[in-house]
Amino acid sequence: MRTFPLTIAMLLAASATAFAAPPVKEVESAKGKVLAGENGMTLYTYRDDHGGVSSCYDNCAKNWPPFLAEASAKAEGAYTLVERKDGKKQWAKDGMPLYFFVKDKKMGDITGDGVKGEWDVAKP
Repeated sequence: MRTFPLTIAMLLAASATAFAAPPVKEVESAKGKVLAGENGMTLYTYRDDHGGVSSCYDNCAKNWPPFLAEASAKAEGAYTLVERKDGKKQWAKDGMPLYFFVKDKKMGDITGDGVKGEWDVAKP
């Protein structure tokens, strides 16, 4: 009977690990594979971000919503977390915070790539 509590503990640990990984996937676009959120929408990086800090707030964040992480999220490999001014966590890849673009409407859209020479699709 001692194995039952151990089995439950192992299952709980495994499910916690499954939710710790960043919820990203690769999708096809006109420029090849790009990173996307679970919803299939393309992720972008902002060239004005430096040192693992987001500089996209207010109107910028309305057009480029940050790719927010759950409070329990944990960094994994190239994916890290940055803390925003409001205390929320945002996913980053290779130290660059990740964002969506409001004008993308379907999986694989990359309408934000190159906007104002400051935004780039996030590559796997």
